[in-house]
Amino acid sequence: MITSPANERLKQARRVRDGREPEQMFIEGERLIESCLESPVELLACFHSSETTSRGSAIIADLERRGCPVFEMAAPVFATVSDTVNPQGVIIIAARPQYRMASAMTVQPVLAGERGRAPLVVGIDAVQDPGNLGAIIRTAEAAGATGILILRGSVDPFAPKTLRAAMGSAFRLPIISDLEPASLLEAVRDYSLQLVATSAAGSLSYTDYDWRQPTLLLFGNEGNGICHELMEECDRQIRIPLCPPVESLNVAAAAAVLLFEGARQRREQLRIAGQ
Repeated sequence: MITSPANERLKQARRVRDGREPEQMFIEGERLIESCLESPVELLACFHSSETTSRGSAIIADLERRGCPVFEMAAPVFATVSDTVNPQGVIIIAARPQYRMASAMTVQPVLAGERGRAPLVVGIDAVQDPGNLGAIIRTAEAAGATGILILRGSVDPFAPKTLRAAMGSAFRLPIISDLEPASLLEAVRDYSLQLVATSAAGSLSYTDYDWRQPTLLLFGNEGNGICHELMEECDRQIRIPLCPPVESLNVAAAAAVLLFEGARQRREQLRIAGQ
């Protein structure tokens, strides 16, 4: 049992928690860990409190069967590592899913679509709130998006708070992060995607856009929106009609509106094709 907060393994776990180990993830909470265990993510270590629930004990037993190193610690020591207000007593350290722009093999599932369906890719420009980004990741998976491209300057998609908001979707949906705008634009050209952004001044309602075509849908910073460089390159600026006096939606709410309209049109396309 680990009894000292100064233990070297715990110092390493805190570095992962604080985002100082860019190849690893800090995953806390029973439900989130269960989602992780259903994915192909590589498990590196488990830390658990001496006080765990029956659900937590089942998770620990599963990790031991998988050969993951498991370390028990006293409850007060566990609290020095936890990232939550009410810890559930189990943390795992895992390798981040690896998708790189330099590899055609890993980029392909993000940008090329699958099973004969055109890709619907989500682009993220300087979204700062982990709750917003996590909700967008969750919504993107639920709506059938093929992947997410995240520009440098956005919150980390694999930070603990973002992972909790995404509720497991970040383990399954291909995500490429830390991109420069030029790399995103190059990907748009290489894969013949329509670059689409929302704008209050957009000439086209989101329901009138043809979501069945290859599309990269951009979402911008909560306060400033999409950067000028990318907005200038957009093929389409679409709007979400709102009842006054409301002028805008939260970025995660806007993502849900747009992505599920895309999902609706794509389902209709499949229904017609199956007749």
